[in-house]
Amino acid sequence: MPDSAASTPAASNPASSIRLRRLALPIYGPTVLISIGMGAVVPLIALSALDLGATVTQAAIIVGLIGFGQLCGDLPAGALTQRFGEKRVLLAACVVEAAALIVASQTSSLAVLAASVFSIGLSSAVFGLARHAYLSEAVAFGFRARALSTLGGTFRIGSFIGPFVGALLIEQHSFGATYAFAAGTSLAGGLLSLALPDLPRTARVDAPAPEKRSLWAVLAEHKKVFATAGTGVFLIMIARASRQAIIPLWAALQGLDATTTSIIFGLAAGVDMLLFYPGGAIMDRFGRMWVALPAMIVMGAGFLLLPLSGTALTIGLVACFMGLGNGISSGIVLTIGSDVAPDEGRRQFLGGWRLCADLGNVAGPGLISLVSLAFPLGAAAIALGLITWFGAGWLAKWVPVYDPARRVKASA
Repeated sequence: MPDSAASTPAASNPASSIRLRRLALPIYGPTVLISIGMGAVVPLIALSALDLGATVTQAAIIVGLIGFGQLCGDLPAGALTQRFGEKRVLLAACVVEAAALIVASQTSSLAVLAASVFSIGLSSAVFGLARHAYLSEAVAFGFRARALSTLGGTFRIGSFIGPFVGALLIEQHSFGATYAFAAGTSLAGGLLSLALPDLPRTARVDAPAPEKRSLWAVLAEHKKVFATAGTGVFLIMIARASRQAIIPLWAALQGLDATTTSIIFGLAAGVDMLLFYPGGAIMDRFGRMWVALPAMIVMGAGFLLLPLSGTALTIGLVACFMGLGNGISSGIVLTIGSDVAPDEGRRQFLGGWRLCADLGNVAGPGLISLVSLAFPLGAAAIALGLITWFGAGWLAKWVPVYDPARRVKASA
């Protein structure tokens, strides 16, 4: 397939796709369960490291190993899923994650804790890739954005509930009980994934078997897609990750306490969660640009407005405004990735695609730190606003090129 255009998805034929209703429990259920468990545990990782004698810097590094593990796991996840299939890989990822959580809860070694956290990141990458690849192939094209935006929404719901569950478990029991709860949700999610229907097979009986290709061959063939659309999702993820990092930093700089900042985050998360399905419906009906462009414009404006806010009310309004942009774009990275993924080598390709996104996820907070070394935090917010608006322009140029709805209309 030429690297200038994506292939027509096999799932675009409604007769060969799986009804979204059949996927509700086995695809969205595990996501909710695992995100609740991880939402409960992630705030405790730094505290666990400090209890084992880590410095604040070391604790921050250990927390960051989740993201580093995801980066390291993206490409192998694609190769593993291509070789063993989604169901087995989903279950294996959940088992490894549960084991890592149990080890993290029992260890008295900082090095073992760090290795466990890194393993959690690797497992998360594998689980996310297999889930994405499955939905890309299983769901009819006309429902793709809704299916993937709902996937993003269920992750948001779980992540919102998780910290409250974790706080309750810590109050009533201990850190160990919270880790055990997360391990249980991971195992339950893996077992629930086994209920996934088999993927539809549309190939003719007499058709030749597809050529087995290496991961690097697939990535090289589609290098233009990664350089264009992939850069777009890199910029989206810079905006998303930076939003999560800069708002609490700005709130602390303005003298807000931790409770007030948490309330602001909760309100913004509520706005974020409300909009995932409407965003998917808009993408399916009108095209990807009707969500990608407004979302980046709104988030960019939020960054530029943040230095003008100085009270809990104004910071909260900016946070909710940015949550509006982030919420309506739920699933946009997954959806565009499914649009541009080839039929042959889909899973390896999606490994590279998720690497582009995870690089942006790491680069966003890093950019804040870099700018803040020489300039006030407000300057970092302005720089992020301009980068996000540049991203809006980049997406406006390249998303329509790969929009499958546009290609269908052009060929009609």
